[in-house]
Amino acid sequence: MFNAGKILIGLIIFIVLASFPLWFAVGAGKTADIPELEKAASGDNCVMQTEEMRAAHMDLLNEWRDDVVRKGERYYQAFDGTKHEMSLTRNCLGCHVNKDKFCDRCHDYLGVKPYCWDCHVNPKEVK
Repeated sequence: MFNAGKILIGLIIFIVLASFPLWFAVGAGKTADIPELEKAASGDNCVMQTEEMRAAHMDLLNEWRDDVVRKGERYYQAFDGTKHEMSLTRNCLGCHVNKDKFCDRCHDYLGVKPYCWDCHVNPKEVK
């Protein structure tokens, strides 16, 4: 093989260029700090554990919407046996009173645009 050296050099250059985004992200890119969310202003317990709520609140809210609108069910039994009204504004935002300091901080950090407020009235912020 007369071109083995050129092929090997070409492969090395290709691998370096193809993997550059990974090397750049590891070396220079630091992830932004996870935002500090405002604690609940009232209420002793949520409908789910904190970690589970962070990971699955959007699924829970979709289930609640379907259950309320399609099945007429209005109450949810939490992990600890307490019953909660299936309502974003009357339940969730009853305890987490400042949407800007709770919902929006995390959604902005993740670049998520929830469509809750397409139908629901945006709550007035409590200062």
